[in-house]
Amino acid sequence: MMTVIDCDSHVMEPADLWLNYLEPEYRDRAIRIEERDGVEVLLIGEEPMLEGRLAGLGGAHVPRDQLFAGSLKYIDGCEPASYEPRARIALLDDWQVDRGVLFPTIGILPFPLADMALNSAYCRAYNRWQNEFFLQAKSRVVPIAILNWHDVDSAVSELEHCIAKGFKGIFVPPEVVAGMRPGEAHFDRIWALCEEAGIPGCLHVIVRFGGAAVPFLAWHETAPGPVFTFAMGATGQLIPAMASMIVDGVFDRFPALKLVAVEAGCGFAAYLMDRLDEKHNFFGTFMQPPLKLKPSEYIQRNCYFVAEPEERTIGAMLDLVGEDRILWGSDYPHVDSTLAAPTLIRDAVKGLSPARQAAVLGDNAVKVFGL
Repeated sequence: MMTVIDCDSHVMEPADLWLNYLEPEYRDRAIRIEERDGVEVLLIGEEPMLEGRLAGLGGAHVPRDQLFAGSLKYIDGCEPASYEPRARIALLDDWQVDRGVLFPTIGILPFPLADMALNSAYCRAYNRWQNEFFLQAKSRVVPIAILNWHDVDSAVSELEHCIAKGFKGIFVPPEVVAGMRPGEAHFDRIWALCEEAGIPGCLHVIVRFGGAAVPFLAWHETAPGPVFTFAMGATGQLIPAMASMIVDGVFDRFPALKLVAVEAGCGFAAYLMDRLDEKHNFFGTFMQPPLKLKPSEYIQRNCYFVAEPEERTIGAMLDLVGEDRILWGSDYPHVDSTLAAPTLIRDAVKGLSPARQAAVLGDNAVKVFGL
């Protein structure tokens, strides 16, 4: 039987996670959900980040018309498997999936910048809870750490702690942080730890139109709707972030570093290879220091792409990018995911050779995450 690993799944954090897991001196400013005038408000750093329709942060099991009606609460979008380890095991068993790589939901949203200590404390609290989830799930999940990228000293300290606890990757915000691109040497201490530990950095989409997705902001403000925003926001964030990692020379400085592109599909991989190679042919001589390889060669050596369950380009990407470069993910339990994801990905790859099916469904993930 083939190993099957879902490389893009999520938790829906319990609303009281930060109240319970923050150090006592920060609990008066815990991330929490309050009801104001009958409307749920998500507070991060005492600032309202989202108001109303918080059930839509999850909601894979809820009919769309009910989600967007606005009458459901956050907990209504959280089925037990999204926050309870034993229920997650039961879901994986039902799906015939061996493991799920776990990313946060609330923990992906931007944390406050005015208070670096609070920002770092939020990250530590989530990672404590995630570590307990991992232990209770009996290794059926793959924990991914979150870090305060605005404070590299704090991020390095927390990453060292998480590596010691068995975390298998880190969430990387796909945007400019503190004026720095992710590929700049400012973050090299983080990348050095990842390379040494053999864990990947995971560039995961943030569902917003700030950061790297600013070019789409004006379009979003004209209210074209969720089809546009959910489709365009993903590659709008990941393409520039990945390009930074390549052209800023991260993979020359850390040749064994692994980078995973999550929740934007895999079909853009070959386009990015060709586009960067073409422009590198014209302008590469102006780079200081020059790249040691062509951009496409770094993608084929250092980068991995998580396919959506119904993508038609998986076979082509295996040809063009590499047979060991493509993974898959369900995005469970988010609003634009489906509980049929494991069936859909099996259908999507059934026309491939058995070796290629095994690679996409799980064998590649075993290598990337060091399982």
